[in-house]
Formats: sequence, C-alpha cells, structure tokens
Amino acid sequence: MILVMNHRAGDDEIEAVIIRLEKLGFQIHLSRGVERTIIGAIGDKGHLIELDLEAMPGVEKVVPILRPYKLASRTFHEEGTVIRVGNLEIGGETVHVMAGPCAVESREQLLSAARIVKEAGATILRGGAYKPRTSPYSFQGLEEEGLELLAEARAATGLLIVTEVMDAKTLPVVAQYADILQIGARNMQNFFLLREVAKIDKPVVLKRGPSATIEEWLMAAEYIMSGGNYNVILCERGIRSFETYTRNTLDLTSVPVVKHLSHLPVIVDPSHAIGKWRFVTPMARAAIAAGADGLMIEVHPNPIEALCDGPQSLTPENFAGMMADLRRMVEVTGRKMP
Repeated sequence: MILVMNHRAGDDEIEAVIIRLEKLGFQIHLSRGVERTIIGAIGDKGHLIELDLEAMPGVEKVVPILRPYKLASRTFHEEGTVIRVGNLEIGGETVHVMAGPCAVESREQLLSAARIVKEAGATILRGGAYKPRTSPYSFQGLEEEGLELLAEARAATGLLIVTEVMDAKTLPVVAQYADILQIGARNMQNFFLLREVAKIDKPVVLKRGPSATIEEWLMAAEYIMSGGNYNVILCERGIRSFETYTRNTLDLTSVPVVKHLSHLPVIVDPSHAIGKWRFVTPMARAAIAAGADGLMIEVHPNPIEALCDGPQSLTPENFAGMMADLRRMVEVTGRKMP
C-alpha cells in the first residue's frame, strides 16, 4: 500500500507513521515529492484494519496496491524512474544506445568495436565475457580475461560497460568490472541469482524471458527491488512464438504497456529479437517510436568472423547509418541523443 501524506504534513507526523508501520513489520520506502510525500509500505495487509492509518495526523489517504508487483508498480511510484550510472541518466529525456559485440573475442576486436560505437554516438559498451550458449561446444567467452578487456576499452573510450552475469559464483568478479549488470533472458526467473544481484549497488538490465508474460517479467524485477536494489532497467528482447523466420518475435506492445504499469525504464534489444541484421535498424526505429528509453544493439567489426551471433550483428557502416536514422526519430518524439 501507499500512504499519501498531506502537503502540510511535518517531519514529525511522517516519522510517526513510519514508526507505527515498522513496528508491525512493514518494509518502508519513502518518496519526497515537490508537493506530496509518499510512504510505500510492503507487508501483511491483514494489519491495515487495526492500524486505521487515515486517522493519523498528516495522512491524506491510504491507497492499496492491488497488483502482485508492488515496488515496480506505477501506483507505488507515479513518476518515471530515472537511473543514474556514471554521468548518464537512463529513463529521462535522453535516449541511450548500448552497443558492441555479442562476445568479447580478443583485445583487437573489442577495442575496435568500442571505438566504432563511440564514434557513432553510443554511450555504453555491451560485450559478453561469460556466454550462455545453447550448445556446450560453442564459444563460451573469455571469462575474467574478457572483463579485463572491457575495463581497458572503458579506459580508452570513456564508454560505460554493461555485461551479463551468469550465476552467483561469478557475480563478485563481474560486479568488480561492470558499470551495469545484465541478467539474461535465460536467467530472468533464476530467483536465487536475482536475490544476489539485489545486494549489489549497481544498475541491472533485466531481459525478458523468451516465454515470460509481462507480469512474470515485472515480478522478476520485484525480486531485485525487494532486496534493496531499485535501479532496474527492463529490456524487451523478443519472445517465442510460432514464427520461425526471425529468431524471436519482438513484442513492441510491451514497451507502452510496461511503461503504463511500471515506473521503471524500458529498453529494447532488436538484435536478439530479430536475429537478422537487415531488420535491426527498422525495428530500432520502431522501438523508439513506441517510447523505449534506449536500445541494445550488437555491432562487430567483421560480423562474418564473429564467434557469436554474427548474422544479427551490424557492421560499422550499418551501425553509423542506424544511429543517423535514430537521431531523426528521437527528435520527432521530442527527446534527444547524446
């Protein structure tokens, strides 16, 4: 539930409400706005009748949150959340592009990709050091060596780093290098990993599972937020359907729907959704038109030689052309790019 405090409510009245809720085991989240202070309370709703909170001084009204995801709900936090990482803000007026190779393959490959995406206007470098692959015989990533190369690329270009964390065992070392942690689609409902990530004070990109409903996706975000990490960025990356021509089916309806239901930023990964490079640019434009706060794009200096996901990776020339297209689209929507 949320408690809307009267605009004249003083600090003493707000504190009294918090103390009363905490005594009954409620988890408290305080949000001070320009005109109103909102107190979010997560706990046993069976205590609400005995509390009679609307009778307390300073309380204007009590609003129950009916959806199963409480902290991620826009009822709990009406204004959109802006997540700050480094000198960037994700979820505000600026649309950010996270770009780079699917996997870190070598120093030369990564530094080349980093310079390419930086020059074209990306602000965050993506690259996998630990790679979850369908086949155990496919390239599995350079692991910590890959993380070290990502850190070197950050130092050389100024780009922030987003990379995937596979499990709780490797989480500490990934968190040591990454600016943003990524939970892949396969791990969206790995609840033990979500609880561990919640303990890390870094933003998290949470990809939608291939068969996950929107509610299941938001409930996964709730796991992270209920553990104390509210810096969750949702990422639509396509869902499974009967269609086989593309890798997945990009569900762009999820962007406005989730932004209606939740205050969290939403980005889109058209590369994994489509699986074919020639369709990435039009779907990136469509994602921006749908209201996405950013994009995650796979770019490789030479996709033909890529060890992972070459068919969906843009060449440097194609990526530069896409970024030029996006700048025009972003301007039409009243936003901006760096």
